[in-house]
Amino acid sequence: MRLFTAITLPPDVIAALTELIYQLRPAARVHWSPASNLHITTKFIGEWPKERLDDLNAALQALPAREPIPIEVRGLGFFPNPHSPRVFWAAVHAGPELATLARLSDQALQLLGVPAEKRPFSPHLTLARIKEPVPLQALRQAIASLPATDFGAFTADRFHLYLSQLNPGGSVYTKLSDYAFRK
Repeated sequence: MRLFTAITLPPDVIAALTELIYQLRPAARVHWSPASNLHITTKFIGEWPKERLDDLNAALQALPAREPIPIEVRGLGFFPNPHSPRVFWAAVHAGPELATLARLSDQALQLLGVPAEKRPFSPHLTLARIKEPVPLQALRQAIASLPATDFGAFTADRFHLYLSQLNPGGSVYTKLSDYAFRK
């Protein structure tokens, strides 16, 4: 089982990002993400044996209770940089509570043998993947002409464990568990 933890986006933010992708899609031949797949990853787990799913759930359930996390989705960018990008993303802005959730999840799952995250936590929403060099000038112009890059705000009061299944048409994500911040 290929797993990760993430915060789910509310319908209004998904709708705003759906509209954005619809507007930008004609500007570049890249691999656009379905807006319904967008989420804020807090920990990529990778392959995990099904028979140890209860261990994973117990570790995530045991994370300390926390206050809900205010989150804003605004701004656009490219990883690793705008000159030779591999990912086009929308920025996620939240207080330190989101990074703390990612860090505590990482620490708890390391005790089960999940490899530690090597990169700093950088919350974002992957709007498109750029698998080979393609002309991006039209995309850059389309981004520059957007009237705004604010896609909504919400308060996260839970995160989820997801199953990721790779298919020829793209990844399919299924929620397996729900972890509320406050009981």
